[in-house]
Amino acid sequence: MKYPDLAVFSEKTVLGIFVTLLVRLQVFSTSWGQFNVFRQRFPLEKEYGAFSEAARLEMLEETRKMFYHGYDNYMEHAFPLDELNPLHCCGRGPDYDDPQNININDVLGDYSLTLVDTLDMLAIIGNRSEFQKAVKLVVDTVHFDKSNVVQVFEVTIRMLGGLLSGHLLMEDPRFPGLSPDWYMDDLLSLAHDLAERLLPAFDKTETGIPLPRVNLRDGVPEDGRTTTCTAGGGSLLLEFSLLSRLVGDPIYEIYARRAARGLYSRRNLDTGLMGNVVDVHTGEWTSKMSGLGAGIDSFYEILLKSFIMFGEEEDADMFNSSYTSIKQYMRKGRGSCNSGTGLHPLYVNVEMATGNTATHWIDSLQAAFPGVQLLTGDVEEAICHHALYYSMWRKYGCLPERYNWKLEAPDIKFYPLRPELVESTYLLYRATKNPFYLHVGRDILYSLNNHTKAKCGYATIHDVHEKSLEDRQESFFLSETVKYLFLLFDVDNPINKHSSNYLFTTEGHILPISSRFRLKSWDSDGLFSPDLYDLSGGDGGGVPPDNNATSSQPTHRHSPYCDIISQEKRFSLPLRNRYLQQVFAAFGL
Repeated sequence: MKYPDLAVFSEKTVLGIFVTLLVRLQVFSTSWGQFNVFRQRFPLEKEYGAFSEAARLEMLEETRKMFYHGYDNYMEHAFPLDELNPLHCCGRGPDYDDPQNININDVLGDYSLTLVDTLDMLAIIGNRSEFQKAVKLVVDTVHFDKSNVVQVFEVTIRMLGGLLSGHLLMEDPRFPGLSPDWYMDDLLSLAHDLAERLLPAFDKTETGIPLPRVNLRDGVPEDGRTTTCTAGGGSLLLEFSLLSRLVGDPIYEIYARRAARGLYSRRNLDTGLMGNVVDVHTGEWTSKMSGLGAGIDSFYEILLKSFIMFGEEEDADMFNSSYTSIKQYMRKGRGSCNSGTGLHPLYVNVEMATGNTATHWIDSLQAAFPGVQLLTGDVEEAICHHALYYSMWRKYGCLPERYNWKLEAPDIKFYPLRPELVESTYLLYRATKNPFYLHVGRDILYSLNNHTKAKCGYATIHDVHEKSLEDRQESFFLSETVKYLFLLFDVDNPINKHSSNYLFTTEGHILPISSRFRLKSWDSDGLFSPDLYDLSGGDGGGVPPDNNATSSQPTHRHSPYCDIISQEKRFSLPLRNRYLQQVFAAFGL
């Protein structure tokens, strides 16, 4: 089954048909002949085949407690600093003593990061009064006129995304009463100011790919690095394009789209694969490893989500071409997820020029990719991909940052409360309604409470074997990990009741899908043309003409994947018994 040609539909119809197919995927086979719900069940089917309403409500309450344990302790012990130290019950901001400590300084900019990152979660959990209090605190205390060097990507997805999501939720009729009487688009103004301070990263490169870091007050640091990862330079489309359409200024979308094009145009022409790290001045790849994990993961995700949000054909073209290459070169194991023989499917890191295996490890950020596969309709692959990471979670009680599949052991042993597996679990449950994923969510919730809960919040696991802890609760724990857990169990949440009307950013922020965001107010002025993407006077790193959706002859090539969700996937194990046993056994379970 292929997606309908969007050219023959109105904007409203496109949103209804396309997003329903990609986001909800609640389509079931009409044939009962292939699956008998009354047959004798295997032990794994008995273990995962049902989840009581009482258990769901209990998990919902436990997740609510988890959120408030982390949030209340942040507000009491850390605010207005950026993050909470849950072991010592104090706050954490930039490391001014060591400016080279990019693990801290790339993210923390002395702008109350955790509060801004968590705004939409307060709305989702239904706490209107605390949401309004938080908005007031942000408006009164947060500003960006500070001489702090931060990473463009991290600030965009956490801060800019948090501000835009909070602002748009106050306009959302499905969340009535959120907006205080005094609110005058203050969060949008803050977002606008922040984006202006990030633009210098784009101004000084001929490739269009931004420098990785800026000083929020002074612009690009003179001694800063000139290399950036693919995800860092090319995953800015959602937030930047949305800001452009909200404030009526095309410059942010122009820069973000030019960056994505600049990276995509440098893919290997034989394999269609991209590298992991590029020099923004020369356009040369300094790391030619291609994969689905850290450094490149969200580039693919945002291409697809940008198409869903804005309807730009070129985003779909770039994603579909990339996904074809991913499946051709990175995927190993048996040919089909739920049939045939061979090893459980695995997506490995490869060399971009040849497609040959480059490393023997995969990393935990790749656990989000099943959600991307789900959005493109490749449900079988999403189920199989997720099962691998869930098996890993069951073995360790969390996900090691990097796992060596050759040695069958972690290469990097810490777990910083990342959300990727929870995200995929939530999305797969929404698509299949299979209780298997509620069991997965409960396992994750129990592990987090058993291994990471501290006196004043939740702490990073330093070693997945020993379960020793580090004193850091990253902002994405509340904004993503707990959010996806909460939505997994809160079936009556407005986000779930109207799931085809919302999109999650790569930081888990909620954005409404609306035809208003497919309109560009500057079009009537002739301001938004392909020539504007080439601000350097050269080729600007643009994609070849046949991939340029702003040309006069746009193409309509969409994903060939649109798996039907069968009765078996709904009422039995999503991954058939023998294959689930196989992947469990591979991890010694």
